[in-house]
Amino acid sequence: MSDTHAGAARHLSDARASAGGSMRWLQLVLGLICMMAISSQQYTWTLFTKPLSTELGVKLPELQLTFSILIVLQTFLSPLQGYLVDRFGPRFLISAGTLASGASWMLASHARTLTELYLSYGLLGGIGTGIVYIGVVSQMVKWFPERRGFAVGMVAAGYGMGAILTTIPISSSIAGVGYRPTLWTYGLIFAVVGLLAAQGLKRSPHEQQALGSGHLERLPGVAPDRLLTTPVFWLLFVMMTMLSTSGLMVISQTAAFARDFGVASVMVMGMAALPLALTFDRITNGLTRPFFGWLSDNIGRENTMFIAFLLEGLAMAAWLQFRTDPVLFVLLSGAVFFGWGEIFSLFPSTLTDTFGERHATTNYGFLYMAQGVGSVLGGPMAAKLHDVTGSWIPVFGVVITLDLLAAVLAIAVLKPLRRRTKYL
Repeated sequence: MSDTHAGAARHLSDARASAGGSMRWLQLVLGLICMMAISSQQYTWTLFTKPLSTELGVKLPELQLTFSILIVLQTFLSPLQGYLVDRFGPRFLISAGTLASGASWMLASHARTLTELYLSYGLLGGIGTGIVYIGVVSQMVKWFPERRGFAVGMVAAGYGMGAILTTIPISSSIAGVGYRPTLWTYGLIFAVVGLLAAQGLKRSPHEQQALGSGHLERLPGVAPDRLLTTPVFWLLFVMMTMLSTSGLMVISQTAAFARDFGVASVMVMGMAALPLALTFDRITNGLTRPFFGWLSDNIGRENTMFIAFLLEGLAMAAWLQFRTDPVLFVLLSGAVFFGWGEIFSLFPSTLTDTFGERHATTNYGFLYMAQGVGSVLGGPMAAKLHDVTGSWIPVFGVVITLDLLAAVLAIAVLKPLRRRTKYL
């Protein structure tokens, strides 16, 4: 073994030992809070679509472009944001991200035109949430090298479940005082909570050691320029795009198709079906991330992908079949998200397993761009398909097909390809 590789191995070994202390669990908790502080930007958007559409006088596809801008900016700037997090450290960048995310809500509360909404909620919100998301995920793959699936799943659960605390209050606030005061108040709350949590974030032990010794380049890992030439990366990118399209279609359109199916306002367990489904979704969307992350640590990434993606496709098919039953609408919406949310623990873990930690933040930034592609396909494109066909059935048919195809690709293509190709 060369001196360079021996040094890298020692750094990684030391890091694994050092990361065993209580500090990494504190980092997990703080990262979880930061994720919760930005989660409502994506997961409660559907609650604002009707009042925004009415007041601004625009159709749903035009309004949904806001959501696409949010996700595209959140994802397509990820490589740059990942580089900046590595360069300046997680505390400074994630603090800035939480402030930008909260400010986007506050500015959106004053938006009088679609352009103003695009620039505030969409553009500024996308930049802010993207910095936080990519920064926190990269923290976990570095602080928990032997439990990547579980740790990434936990903070991703914060992003998926954070809106549990806000979905019903935001829905009630919109109904009570209107969407503008709601955006202002909650934006301020999210900015303050996220900023406070970010103050405790630190670089992982092996990054600190490498920086201190001046040998950061000796940590094992594939550089982004090489990453982008590998078949494994592009297969992961295509698969993540497929799953993102499915999940983001549901997230951005739930309120619209629930109303079309006639179940949105039907009472279930003393609550309207739509807000109850959205709350239940957040629970399952959060629980799936650490669960399938943990499962993938034990039975393998691709085997877990096959199980989860198959579950997503079957749950979507059942949801469509029983779409007019309000009780099943709520229950199956939870099953749909339990089969979808785990992509945010499985894909970053698989990527770092394959290509190493040295460039993990920037590398995941490139993969996370698939979420941006999925936002366009699942947001305005799905809404356009509905407008053209006059039905949500073709939309569901497309995303169910994507889910099932991704399950097959995971077990039949990705697994043998990773097994016979080594990059480290």
